[in-house]
Amino acid sequence: MSTHLHELIRGLPKAELHLHIEGSLEPEMMFALAKKNQVPLPYASVDEVRAAYNFEDLQSFLDLYYAGAAVLRTEQDFFDLTFAYLQKAMADNVRHVELFFDPQTHTSRGVNIRIVFAGIARALRKMQHEHGLSGRMILSFLRHLSEEEAIATLESALPLREEYADVWIGVGLDSAEVGNPPEKFRHVFAIAEAMGLHLVAHAGEEGPPAYIWGALDELHAERIDHGVRAEEDAALMHRLQEQGIPLTVCPLSNLKLCVVKDLRDHNLARMLRRGIRVTINSDDPAYFGGYINANFIATADALMLNADEIVQLARYSFEASFVPAEQKEIWLRELATYAAGFQ
Repeated sequence: MSTHLHELIRGLPKAELHLHIEGSLEPEMMFALAKKNQVPLPYASVDEVRAAYNFEDLQSFLDLYYAGAAVLRTEQDFFDLTFAYLQKAMADNVRHVELFFDPQTHTSRGVNIRIVFAGIARALRKMQHEHGLSGRMILSFLRHLSEEEAIATLESALPLREEYADVWIGVGLDSAEVGNPPEKFRHVFAIAEAMGLHLVAHAGEEGPPAYIWGALDELHAERIDHGVRAEEDAALMHRLQEQGIPLTVCPLSNLKLCVVKDLRDHNLARMLRRGIRVTINSDDPAYFGGYINANFIATADALMLNADEIVQLARYSFEASFVPAEQKEIWLRELATYAAGFQ
C-alpha cells in the first residue's frame, strides 16, 4: 500500500469500540507494578514476557492475560493503566473510546470493585477535560464463570451507577467463548437492560455462528464483538446487513490467536463490501502487536483496502458508538472534512 494511504489512516478521526483495558498492560508497566505491589510474576524479564506472546489460541492468551492483571491493585494502578492507553489512543487520532473492563478478574483477588471503577473513571474524565478525548466504560462479565457470579458482580456495581453515570454505559461478555454460549447469561443481561445499560457481547470469534444468534436473540446485544464467523451462515449475514448490526472486529488479535493464519485471509474486506457495519479495533494491544492505527494499516495493506473503504470503516466506528446523535454528527462532519481534504 502507498505511504499516502498510511498517512490517511494516521490522521483519520476514529472511535475504538473493542478495547480491553487490562489488555493494554505493557510488559514494562506490568513489571513496574509487580515491583511496587510486591506481586510475583512467572517471568524473569520483559523479554521473557514478550517471548510468551506466541499464542496457540484464545485460552493460551487468557492464561497470560490473567497473570498480568494480577499486578493491578490500587486505584492509581487502574488510573495509570487507563491513562497510558488513552494517550496512545489520542496519538492515533481516536476521538472516542468505549473500553471494556473485567471487575471479576480483580474482585476475585480481593480488589474492591470501587477501586476499579474509580481509577478507570478518573483517567477517562481527566482525558476528556484536558484533551477532549471522549471515553466510556463497559463492565464485562467473564463467561467461563457462572451467571450467578455475574449477577453478583452487577449487583455490587449498582451503588456506583449514579456516581459513574457519565462514563459507565453498558455491560458486555468476554473471556473463553467455546462451551460458554450467550444464553448462559440471559438473566443478568435482562437485569442490565432493565437498568437502561447498553448491551454488547463477544460472539463468533472462536465460537460458532449460533453464538452470534444467541447474543442477538437471547441477550439483545446491540453490537457483536468480533463476529468474524458470521460469514459461515448466510441467513445471519443477511440479518446483520439488513438490521445494520455492527461488528467490532480486531484483525491483529485474530491473527495472533490463530483465528486466521494469514491476515490476507481475513474476511473483514468481504464483509465490508457486502454492507456489513464492520469496525477496526485493537482488542488487547499490548499482547497482540498493535494499537488501532497499526490494526488499520496492517489490515489495509493485507486486504488492499482503498481510501473510500478506509474512511467507511472510521465512519462505522462513530455510527456504532453509544453517544448521542448530535455528537456523532460532529465527528462525522470532522471525518468528512478530513477525508475531502486528503484527496
